[in-house]
Parts: sequence; C-alpha cells; structure tokens
Amino acid sequence: MAKLIIMALAFLVCAASRGRCEEGGTSPLQVGFYDGKCADVDVEAAVGAVVASFYDRDPTVAAALLRLQFHDCFIHGCDASILLDGPDSEKTSPANRRVRGYDLIEAAKSSVEAVCPGVVSCADIIVMATRDAVSLGGGGRYTVQTGRRDGTISFASDVNMPASSISVSDSIKVFGEKGLSPTDMVYLLGGHTIGVARCSTFQDRLYNFQNTGEPDPTMDSTLRDTLLARCPQDSDSDENTVDLDQNASSSSTVDNSYYQQILSNRGILQIDQELALDQWTRPTVDAIAQGLDFNMGFGQAMIKLGAVQVLTGEQGEVRQFCNRNN
Repeated sequence: MAKLIIMALAFLVCAASRGRCEEGGTSPLQVGFYDGKCADVDVEAAVGAVVASFYDRDPTVAAALLRLQFHDCFIHGCDASILLDGPDSEKTSPANRRVRGYDLIEAAKSSVEAVCPGVVSCADIIVMATRDAVSLGGGGRYTVQTGRRDGTISFASDVNMPASSISVSDSIKVFGEKGLSPTDMVYLLGGHTIGVARCSTFQDRLYNFQNTGEPDPTMDSTLRDTLLARCPQDSDSDENTVDLDQNASSSSTVDNSYYQQILSNRGILQIDQELALDQWTRPTVDAIAQGLDFNMGFGQAMIKLGAVQVLTGEQGEVRQFCNRNN
C-alpha cells in the first residue's frame, strides 16, 4: 500500500510540473525502477556503500548533498544539470560556488557503472545518495522514486536560487512554482537542521538590517553577541561560518531542533527566522517543534522535491560520466 501511495504521489507531482515527466508518452517515476534492470545488482545498496564511505570520513557531506539536490532540482528540475562541467555551466554560477559533493556522486556513478553500465542516471544517484546521507545523519530513511534521465543543458545564466533574505510570502510563491506547498517548504527548509552558513549570508542582520543601520530586532540578543564575535564587520565575511542549528548537541543531526531554535529567535538566516514569525508558517513550525513527526514530513517533502520537472522515458540521456554529456 505504501508503495502505491508513493507512486501515486509521483504521478501527481509530475502533473504539477507542467507535464514534463509525461511528455512523449513516458512514465512517471516509480519505486524500484531498477529492479531487474541490473541482473542481481542492488543499485541502491551500491550507491549507499559509497555514501557511507564518504560519510565516515566527513559527516558534513550530508548537508552538502542536501544542498546539491536542492540546487539541482530548482533549476531545470531534477536532471543532474548541476553536475555538468563547462565554462558557463550551472557549476560556475555564484549561487553554486560553494556547492560540493560532486566527487561523491561521481564515485557512486563509477561504482554503479562497473556492474551495470549505461542504465543508472546521475539524476537518480543524486536523489539516492542524498537520502542515504540524511539517514546516516540521524534522519528517517524515506523511500526514493527512480527513473529519472539526465538533462543535457546547463547554463549559469539559468541559475536563480531564492536568496536567504527572501520573504516568506515570496518563498511560498517560488516553491509553489515547483509544485511544492507551503508545508513542503517549511519541511525542506528544515534541511538547515545540519550545515553551516557563511557570515556574508546574514551579516546584514547584525549590522544593517533592511538598511536601518541597526541589527535585526527579532534576533535573540545572546545569539547576536555570539555572532558579532564570530562575524566582525570588518572581517572577510565569506570565510567564517556558523552552524545553522544553534543547538550545539544536535547541529550535525537531522532532527527537529532547528524548529525549536527559530521559535526561540535563534535562526541564523532571515528566511529561517521568518518561518517562525509569519502567520502562515508559524503553526507548522510550532507543530514540528512540539513533536509532529519531522522525519516523515521531511521525507515526503524530499520525495516531492525529487519529482520536480523530471525527465523520464526517452527524454534526456543516461550519462556515462556525470560531469559531461555522452
């Protein structure tokens, strides 16, 4: 039953994505797409083994992969276009300058190609690897859908990621254009339960909030004092970083602590803090912070994100190497 529900959800999300995943009579995503396509090879297990080896050496890859998937899916849909090299590819956009995890995806691709050549897309590997990293980081293990194909187009000029200072209402609009609901948005921004932010992304909240020459009055004063020491006004604000989840005991764990922090006015990014202040998103933030199943909600939102404007069937291609077209 659960598998049927997830497959139905994929179909609905495809329909919301301007029909892209059904053009030309192709099929929507499905759970277990690679079953029987690679002899006795368990594709998801092969990807998971690579993710585990990287995570053991560097647990921050979980946050890196969450960001990589988000940045990929928000431009042209989840088609691995962010992985392509080129002088003007998405990788070169200032918005993607700090995105990482490319080496992990390429290693997973190489591992799968060695036992099942020409079958598994890089776009699917991104989604599988991110799910595995979230699980290793303490989050729930959600079921991924597969069957994506890789895109062949990647231009830096197409990259238009929402800024950290975006308002809640504008963020709802941006997510809505991808077929994602306000609730999906609140859960997906909960990916900030792990990872760091550079001082440059929130320094205006410390020194010149909305051009007032004053700090953001909504920020907890103790947090502000801590951040002022970490992010001096005359420092290189693009090098120093702080945890997005200010709960030191869970800043590296995928859990609901982020929501508890923003309810205490300890959000780092402006959009994070405003989720707890806005009348439309505060009830969801409250519910998650008080014990609503974050793992389930986050997993469902990630499934929907992974189905945004995907290529399937005969669309696109399955790249041999993730950083270049065939």
